[in-house]
Amino acid sequence: MAKLVVLSAGMTGRTHELKVDKTTIGRVEDNTFQIAEPSVSSHHCEVVLRGADVVVRDLNSTNGTFINGEKVAESVIKPGQVLRLGQIELRLETDAPPMPPGGKKAIDQTMVMQRGVSLNELEQGPRAGGFDTASKGFSKKDNKVNKIFVILGIVAGVIILGLLLFALIVIKK
Repeated sequence: MAKLVVLSAGMTGRTHELKVDKTTIGRVEDNTFQIAEPSVSSHHCEVVLRGADVVVRDLNSTNGTFINGEKVAESVIKPGQVLRLGQIELRLETDAPPMPPGGKKAIDQTMVMQRGVSLNELEQGPRAGGFDTASKGFSKKDNKVNKIFVILGIVAGVIILGLLLFALIVIKK
């Protein structure tokens, strides 16, 4: 039996078995599977059982319906894939183990990863063809703009201080 399992925080582990041919999902109570969350539309999508396929159909929702991050209007969802409605994520699960495409059992293969850099190589310095800033003519820039702003700030501060002192002297007389 297929079921939707909620993955999102606050609702984690909540499930809904897909027992009928058409299940509506949305925020309001008249849905078969109600998800009372503001990012879910009142009638967000429907899940239809078509033989062995589980089809998800968006019902013109505000925030869209996504399967594994891809926006869909209508699409088949496979066991293990993540359905996102607004900010709520659900995973389709079945009692049967997921079958790979083509109906054949997948062969376990190890992927060979490219070797990284060892600690000894890092300690030896840049490698041939590496990026060496000294040989490329790069140097630290002298930031004259900041110096100008500091000088102008000091001058403005001195002028303001002078005007305040002048105003105090004039007021006391």
